Amino acid sequence: MGPDLTGAATGGSTATGVDPPARFRVRLALLLVAIVALTGCGATTDPPAPAPGSAAATGFNDVDVMFLQMSIEYVRQGDQVAALAESRGGTAEVRQLATDLRTQWRTESQTMQRWLLGWQRPLATDPSEGAHAGHGDLHSLRPSDVAELRATGSADFDRVVLTLLVGHLHNCVEVSRMESAGGGYPPARSLADTMTAARQAEIQRMLRLLA
Repeated sequence: MGPDLTGAATGGSTATGVDPPARFRVRLALLLVAIVALTGCGATTDPPAPAPGSAAATGFNDVDVMFLQMSIEYVRQGDQVAALAESRGGTAEVRQLATDLRTQWRTESQTMQRWLLGWQRPLATDPSEGAHAGHGDLHSLRPSDVAELRATGSADFDRVVLTLLVGHLHNCVEVSRMESAGGGYPPARSLADTMTAARQAEIQRMLRLLA
């Protein structure tokens, strides 16, 4: 699984002397490297052996639960950024992208919440450090990211918001690929495959806007 790059090159401007747009340009460059690597990873990963009796007895396993919980949290985090893009985007393309993302995420979240409630599992994962080790960072987007975006001027807003969303969707793909490789509930694996394809297409759409 690739590294979480949402925090890369985000040192404070006071400490580094680097202006926020420059930091986000560095961040985007790192993300581009990770995205290229991600397109080739996962294809040869062997699915982990299921715990005895887990999926066989219940129809789902711990990977399914973790995938749904983390994806619901990622939707919550991403929606904060997409909502700002929908209202403040400098071009019609950015505003439409944000609307499309929010609509898609809303539908996915409703499905995932329904499954977790049906399994009598919590909608939120354990936020303690290490609870989801090996499954990616629970904080794909942090409050500091949203705060910095809110403070970004109109001249740089589109580039910053798109860079944040590219990184966010990169992390989402890692989590959905975890489900595709190790999940025990076929509908959840199917949803993960659909999410991976959709997010990869959305990343390419955003990279074109950033070009």
